[in-house]
Amino acid sequence: MSTDPTIIDSLLQVMRLMRRHFDECVREMGLTMSRARVIVELARHDGMSQNDLARVMMIEPPTLKRQIDALEADGFVECRPAEDDGRKKVIFLSEKGRQSKVNEFSQSLRDDVLQDIDAADLATARQVLDQIAANIRKLADR
Repeated sequence: MSTDPTIIDSLLQVMRLMRRHFDECVREMGLTMSRARVIVELARHDGMSQNDLARVMMIEPPTLKRQIDALEADGFVECRPAEDDGRKKVIFLSEKGRQSKVNEFSQSLRDDVLQDIDAADLATARQVLDQIAANIRKLADR
């Protein structure tokens, strides 16, 4: 089977451009893309444990802990002991986190970067990207 190696180059370029733009825009809010992702995810699932949040975000718990520590220091999130197990931390958005414009910006950016792309093309792209991700997971399992 012949493959087109430029598709991976294109994916990497899109991710670099997206990250650079996102970081430039959220820097004004005192955030990075990684920290903004935590806020966006907590807006969907406020009150998650660190382990559950790391699993949903598909990142390692120590990486997430650094993000949470920084967000807590900056007042965007609050860490509380879990009701069922005081050894676990549960993460909540603070008032500052809820009032930040990260969610609106994130949704607006998604809308902007996908504008003028046909819904059928987006569905096909999603299928292709899902298959690429599945192939990568197979490699990791070897």
